[in-house]
Amino acid sequence: MKLYYKSYGSGDPIIILHGLFGLGDNWRTIARMLEADYQCILVDLRNHGRSPHDAEMNFSIMAEDVLELMKALDLEDAVLLGHSLGGKVAMHFATTYPELTEKLIVVDIAPKAYPPHHNSVITAIESIDPKSLQTRDEAENILRQHLGPDESTVQFIMKNLSRNPEGGFEWKPNMTGIIAAYDQLMKEVTAMHPYLGPVIFIKGEYSDYVTEADLPSIHTLFPEASLVSIPGAGHWVHANSPGPFTETVLSFLKGKN
Repeated sequence: MKLYYKSYGSGDPIIILHGLFGLGDNWRTIARMLEADYQCILVDLRNHGRSPHDAEMNFSIMAEDVLELMKALDLEDAVLLGHSLGGKVAMHFATTYPELTEKLIVVDIAPKAYPPHHNSVITAIESIDPKSLQTRDEAENILRQHLGPDESTVQFIMKNLSRNPEGGFEWKPNMTGIIAAYDQLMKEVTAMHPYLGPVIFIKGEYSDYVTEADLPSIHTLFPEASLVSIPGAGHWVHANSPGPFTETVLSFLKGKN
């Protein structure tokens, strides 16, 4: 699949993969902070953002999408940086195509399976009929009915809603396809062989997505991995603490971790 992407800066390439219901633009602030030294390639994963829609959606096929993108850009290798779902895709890519992975940065996700935990978000999304909306406020109000005071998630989901020139609104991503594949996307990352290159896992201090108890399974797949916690950050580490997050990434890339 030919993925949609935007590129910022020049230098050694970093392919950045967003999380569930996200899009590459979520990482624009970080790209701007890195672009002086690196080419940041912000990808929309399949069924997300402006990338094509398809019924098939799992770590393997999504890693193949990244491979196709690298071939199209004539990249011999790249740093892979992935957050949440994107982190699992990046982990699968690194263990499948180690020769193409210069370094790996995984943000607030472990290779383990996760129980379903997006039920309220999925219910909120399914409660919206974009075609019948007259204003964006209507959609925001529906989301707030399901998500309560979680305004950051409301605005995160709203980034996926765009006005239809023919009237009403539409979801940019394939929400139906993403939700249908949800169980696949919560599975653990498995591999025939570990990735032996440099790896850093970056977690938010207030997030429980990655804990010290996950280190044995992390080191099984990534023997060289280190774990860094960003103070004051939650699951969206890059949005909560962009400065400390970027400093941690740069330190790792420059071999100081």
